[in-house]
Amino acid sequence: MCSSHHADQWMLCPQCDLMTQLPALKPGSKASCPRCEATLTASWEEPRRRPTGYALAALFMLVLANLFPFVNMHVAGLSSEITLMRIPQVMVSEDYSSLATLFMLFVQAVPAVCMLIILLLVNSFRLSLPVKRGMARVLFQIKTWGMAEIFLAGVLVSFVKLMAYGNIGIGSSFVPWCLFCILQLRAFQCVDRRWLWNHITPPPELPKKPIPAISGIHQGLRSCRCCTAILPAEQFICPRCGNGGHARRKNSLQWTLALLMTSIVLYIPANLMPIMITEALGTKITSTIMAGVVLLWSEGSFPVAMVIFIASIMVPSLKMIAIGWLCWDANGKGDTRHDSERMHKIYEVVEFVGRWSMIDVFVIAVLSALVRMGQLMSIYPATGALLFAMVVILTMFSAMTFDSRLTWDRVREKSLEEPSIEGK
Repeated sequence: MCSSHHADQWMLCPQCDLMTQLPALKPGSKASCPRCEATLTASWEEPRRRPTGYALAALFMLVLANLFPFVNMHVAGLSSEITLMRIPQVMVSEDYSSLATLFMLFVQAVPAVCMLIILLLVNSFRLSLPVKRGMARVLFQIKTWGMAEIFLAGVLVSFVKLMAYGNIGIGSSFVPWCLFCILQLRAFQCVDRRWLWNHITPPPELPKKPIPAISGIHQGLRSCRCCTAILPAEQFICPRCGNGGHARRKNSLQWTLALLMTSIVLYIPANLMPIMITEALGTKITSTIMAGVVLLWSEGSFPVAMVIFIASIMVPSLKMIAIGWLCWDANGKGDTRHDSERMHKIYEVVEFVGRWSMIDVFVIAVLSALVRMGQLMSIYPATGALLFAMVVILTMFSAMTFDSRLTWDRVREKSLEEPSIEGK
C-alpha cells in the first residue's frame, strides 16, 4: 500500500477516468481535467463560512416565501391570490396528487434538505461518522433534483400567459423566493465535493503508486463516484463513504437504453393528450403542449412561445436523440479522441438542460392554482402534464445511468499532462 499521506494529491476524473496529480490550489482557483476539462476540485476562500451564510440565508428566505401571498390576479372585478403551499393543495383537490408530490419534492423539499445538510456538514456539529457519511451521500445524490429556479422560470412564463386576461401582481413572498433561488445555488457552488469528504474523513490509502495521464481502468484502479476516493478496480464497497460501485457502471448502456425507450413511449401520448383544461364561461378548452406554443405565438408572445417550444419540444426530443447517440458511440462505433471530446460535450449539455423541460409542468401548476374564478375562468391540469413530467424524470435517470467514461475508453493515452488551473 502507498502512504495515505499522498492520497489527497491524486484524483481520477469522474468524467473520463484520467489519473491526475492535483497541484496546490490557491483560494479562488480550481483544477480541471487536462483531457475532458471537467472540474476536478475547487478551492474556496472561507470554505465553511461562505456555504454556511448562503445556506442559512436561503432557509430564512424559504420560510418567508411560504408565509405570505405569492402572486395574485384580478379579472373583471374578481381576484385570486395564492401562496406556495396553495399550489399542491389545488392539485390534490383535482386528483393530481402525483403532480403535487413532484412539486413538493423538487421545488421545496429537496432544496431545503440540501441546505440543512450543508449547514450540518461544513460546520463542526457533533455527529457520528456514519451519520455524516450518510448525509453527504444523500446531498450529492439528490442535489440534481432541486428545481427551485426552474419553478421560478415557470412562474415568469405564467405571468406572460395571464397578462392577456387580467392584471397580475406579485405578493410579499415573491422577492424572498427569488432570493432563495439565488442563495441556494450559491450554497451548492461553494461546497466542493472533494473538500467536504476530506473534512468528514481522510481518504483511504492508495492501493498502488498511480501513473499520471493514464486511465484508472488501465491501472486496475477505480474512482468512487460518491467521494472520489481511489480504490482497487475489484473493490465494490468504498471504505470512506460506504457507497458501492464498479470500475464502470454495471449494465450502464442497457439501463440507459431501457429508460430511454420508456421515455419515448410516454413522450408520444404526452404530446398528443391535453396537458391543461381551460374552462371559460362554461366552455371547456383543452390544450396540448404544441397548441399552447401556437397560441402564445399567435398572440404575439414570441419570446415566451420560443421558451416553451425549446424547453418542452426541442430539448426533450434532442435529448433523446443525444442519449441514443451516446450509447451508439459508447458501444464501439466511435474510435478517435476527437469523437470522444465531441461526445463528452454532448453529454455535458444533455446532463445540464434535461431538468429545464419541467418548466411547462410548473407553468401548469401555477396556472391551475391561481386561475380559480368560478364560471368566469378556471384552469385545471390534465393527464398529459403527468405523462410529460414522467418523460422528463425518465430522461434525467437515463442520463444519470449513462457512464460517460465509456466514451473515453478507446482513447490512447499520451505523455504526462498537467491539470489546468483556473481562477474562479
